[in-house]
Amino acid sequence: MVNDINIGPLTIHLYGVMVAIGYMSALLISERRAKKQGLNPDILFGIFWCAVLGGAAGSKILYYSVSIKDILKDPSILWNFQNGWVVYGGIIGGVLTGWGYCRYKKVDFLSYLDLVLPAVAFAQGCGRIGCFFAGCCYGRETDSPLSIQYWQSSYAPNGVPLVPTQIYSAIGDFAMAFLLMAYAKREPKKGKVSAAYCILYSIGRFFIEMLRNDYRGEFGFLSTSQLISIFILALGIGMFVWSGKKAGGNEGRWTKI
Repeated sequence: MVNDINIGPLTIHLYGVMVAIGYMSALLISERRAKKQGLNPDILFGIFWCAVLGGAAGSKILYYSVSIKDILKDPSILWNFQNGWVVYGGIIGGVLTGWGYCRYKKVDFLSYLDLVLPAVAFAQGCGRIGCFFAGCCYGRETDSPLSIQYWQSSYAPNGVPLVPTQIYSAIGDFAMAFLLMAYAKREPKKGKVSAAYCILYSIGRFFIEMLRNDYRGEFGFLSTSQLISIFILALGIGMFVWSGKKAGGNEGRWTKI
């Protein structure tokens, strides 16, 4: 698998290309759905840029948290911005900064969260394809014919068949994106699309973690991401129940701001 394409003096990193495609796809999908739902595209753009910056910060902070032992041995890791990004940290950081922006603009956060999370799932699928090209987030060694071998990766072990966890994750993310958009068309009560994202993503991520073999931090027999998945699943179930009981949960969802 090749990640870098050299065109003269120019090097194109396919991981970066896929991440960029993911960001732009998420913005375009959200903008289109915002217009249909009567939500303000200007607010959406603000949320987008806050989420990009907050997501980057959250991704790095979580990576530093699970890599503290390595950082103490080699502090230069702190200045390495090419590697060391954790998806869950990005999601949490993006959601928190988006919430802060909505508070500042005095708009309903849950309506916009329901709007963007299906697009976020699509962007995650694009990002996982980028991981596939780069060889990061790789799987365990396997004898299965459904395997991938790397020969030039700086992350995955080269020359051995591995479980293609990145492809499995991408398929799950794309499927989740389309399922959530289909569910949103049924106009569920406010917060239920977000809750469904939390439930679906946390379950899928928990099981994908069992197939991965890169270091991601650990808490006992659980990886860091599995532990977070348990909390996100509980949050999603709680949100789903709360949204169902909340009187007037759909009120204001389709109102122009």
